[in-house]
Amino acid sequence: MGKLKELYQYRTMISSLIQRDLRGRYKGSVLGFAWTFLNPLLQLIVYTIVFSIIMRAGIKDYYLFLFVALIPWLFFSNSLTGGAGCILMQKDMVKKIYFPREVLPISVVTCQFVNMLLSFIVVFAVLLVSGKGLNPIAMLYLVPVMIVEYLLALGIAFVTSAVTVYLRDLEHMLVIVAMAWQFLTPVMYSIDMAPEKIRFALYLNPMASVITAYRDILYYKKAPQLNTLMVATALGVGFLVVGWFLFGRMERHFAEEL
Repeated sequence: MGKLKELYQYRTMISSLIQRDLRGRYKGSVLGFAWTFLNPLLQLIVYTIVFSIIMRAGIKDYYLFLFVALIPWLFFSNSLTGGAGCILMQKDMVKKIYFPREVLPISVVTCQFVNMLLSFIVVFAVLLVSGKGLNPIAMLYLVPVMIVEYLLALGIAFVTSAVTVYLRDLEHMLVIVAMAWQFLTPVMYSIDMAPEKIRFALYLNPMASVITAYRDILYYKKAPQLNTLMVATALGVGFLVVGWFLFGRMERHFAEEL
């Protein structure tokens, strides 16, 4: 509780880091912040062309099937890879100034989360324009699922950011890990398409339940199954607790290693 109170006292610092990252993301570009909306929209156009004309996946409105899962996955993937180097990128500040080191992974993951929320404006617009629509009852579950994914991403960012201080190669390895992780997560396919004998193993992947919940809400327009929500919540909270503990143990020697 003492650490949480301390983080609350540094909330202005967290907010400043998030605003700096959001402004700096497209600094110097002509369209600037508009790329936050253009990026997912351009991706949607590409998927529509590829999977509606060139590669027919056999799933109705496959571009929507993929799109509603891809935006949450990009948030998680960017948190995984971006969070890993957040301590190293601010090593001068870590060595010279005292502040709770948890501020850095929290600001990185929260920045990515804000970016995902803005991208969802495009997702909602596309679902409405396409005629797919939204189910108001199912949408009530969207915020809890987002919070669970945020906790999961934050827990993993705590681990990767701390370990990378001691093992610098991890930052480069995570690019490959993120790519492999995506193929082991039902982003481009439904988990029901996997052979039944390995389906249980896929559910050990914490993102499998999260992505399934998003797709149930936005594509199938139904409330996620209770067991899906329970598994996703348990994994999200579990990873956060483990990540918080490991980060706290490893941060003691950050200044020495940097």
